[in-house]
Amino acid sequence: MESMNRKVAIVTGASRASGIGTAVCLSLAKAGVDVFFTHWTAFDRIEGNGEERDFPDKLCDQIKSFGVRAEHMSLDLSVDEAPATLLNKVKETLGPASILVNNATYESPTDFRNLSIDLLDKHYRVNNRGTLMLSVEFAKQYEKSFQNKHEGRIINLVSGGPDPNNLAYIATKGMTIAITEPYL
Repeated sequence: MESMNRKVAIVTGASRASGIGTAVCLSLAKAGVDVFFTHWTAFDRIEGNGEERDFPDKLCDQIKSFGVRAEHMSLDLSVDEAPATLLNKVKETLGPASILVNNATYESPTDFRNLSIDLLDKHYRVNNRGTLMLSVEFAKQYEKSFQNKHEGRIINLVSGGPDPNNLAYIATKGMTIAITEPYL
């Protein structure tokens, strides 16, 4: 298959070898889709599950081993400019994307004893505002790049609750569930 005719997918939150984002990237690559993935190494190193040294480059090479193109970048979805930065980089390196997989998440265990406005806002900025604004900008770019086509996809990955030890995560992911129309 010629690379110019391939679909391009964006997968956010591919930071660990055993993570969901990595599995999605590899599945897309096996299906012949070019993949641009994001990771947020600074978060993984300080607050997340730990940084896997050189992981993004290793995943990129693994994706390319399926004969597709792959690129990646570190991205903090809580930054206002993140959606535009990401979409511009994808278009510049692989071309316009027709698939967006929102997998990135902010998660810090919170129960009723330690839930604070600051922790809730950190979850909201990534899990809601970042995800929603990336989806909106992706849809606008898709509409311009693929006029009169209806093959684009936005996929929101969430896990459900209740979880009394993860209140901020469950609350913010609940909003993502509410804006996602399921197609069964």
